[in-house]
Amino acid sequence: MIIKNAILCDANGERQKDVEIKNGLIVNIADNLEGGEIFDAKGAYLLPGLIDLNVCLPDGQLNAAKLQKLSSSAVKGGVSTLVLNPHSEPAINNEIVLEFVLDRKFKGSKIESCICATKQEESLPSNQAALQEDTALSNIAILLKQGAVAPFLDSSVDSNLIRRIFEYMKMYEGVVFCSPKDKELNGNGVMFEGKVSASLGLPGISVLGEIIHVSKMIETARYFDVAVLFKGIFASRSLEMIRQAKEEGVKVFCEISIHHLILDDTACDGFNTYAKIFPPLADDKGKEALKESLKNGDIDILTSLHSPHSKVNKEVAFYDATYGTEAIEEILPLYYTHLVAKGLISLSELSKMVSLLPSQMIQKNAGLIEEGYLADFVIFDTLQSSEVNNPQSLYYKQSLQGKIVCMFIEGVETSLY
Repeated sequence: MIIKNAILCDANGERQKDVEIKNGLIVNIADNLEGGEIFDAKGAYLLPGLIDLNVCLPDGQLNAAKLQKLSSSAVKGGVSTLVLNPHSEPAINNEIVLEFVLDRKFKGSKIESCICATKQEESLPSNQAALQEDTALSNIAILLKQGAVAPFLDSSVDSNLIRRIFEYMKMYEGVVFCSPKDKELNGNGVMFEGKVSASLGLPGISVLGEIIHVSKMIETARYFDVAVLFKGIFASRSLEMIRQAKEEGVKVFCEISIHHLILDDTACDGFNTYAKIFPPLADDKGKEALKESLKNGDIDILTSLHSPHSKVNKEVAFYDATYGTEAIEEILPLYYTHLVAKGLISLSELSKMVSLLPSQMIQKNAGLIEEGYLADFVIFDTLQSSEVNNPQSLYYKQSLQGKIVCMFIEGVETSLY
């Protein structure tokens, strides 16, 4: 197949060329290609498919129907590959569950997965605890060889287990996905600790917990010389520390959700449970600081932080509601409307943060429109518009600039519906 009349846009910039696809790969990029099946893009942008590294299953339930639903939703937003957060039921922490996820073929986006690095039981005798630790490490080694993209580590797990995981990843030369949080410090907090939480009478989550654990994991990454991707950062101070560590040669990267760049904690007013997400939405000052970091190039990767939940888990008291919100079906128009159209970043810079760098984190040959790369594309028309029609979305009824015309997954046109 040959795609003609498209504006190619990736991390290397924009150009107007024809693209030839064969056997799921880009085989030729040139002017006036001829022969075979032709797809006319009609002047729309041809972008690498988005790769979202922080996605949860609907209601956290792992089964074939939930996987298919998630895959179908992702492709509507221009996401060609998504990486599952492993904290589901059942958890993705053994070969059988991982095989169940990776061996299925879906009509939509491709699904990859992280794996859990779980905390040992403190009540176990020392010899049993050591055995459990060795088993956890063994499982990580096996699961990475079986196709998992990275271990997903909660920074509050046992420090010795963290050490063992980093020792293994130093040999494996992979990336550790890390969620920095302090469960003891934040106690029963359910939203950002500030004026809004006080006015609603809700316990707050302090930025201090994230900052402390980012510092801890930066030093761990420095000591072992292992790459760490911090998942879902919401404190500007965390970004400052990560930037400084990079300048010192430490292999650390950060991921921010679209919600933390365009919303603040006032979205929780009226006890709006759909704005109850983790990490929590910061106050306006924090949001503006994150936007400045985006403009300054301090943010590496963007995510939809997609974590859909049914009404039974959301339409309850705010304190009892499950964390999570929906965004993946409209994610590319959201990025374009709120980040590119407003001049915070260019479309090429966006492509780097949602395609190229995520592909490098999971060691996939994708994320660029270059010969030899996977033919995962989204045809995106910035002159059209779309409206969010999901009442459970934080952006319900919002008009978004840009519309996805079609998707190609490994060279095959994929239905959006």
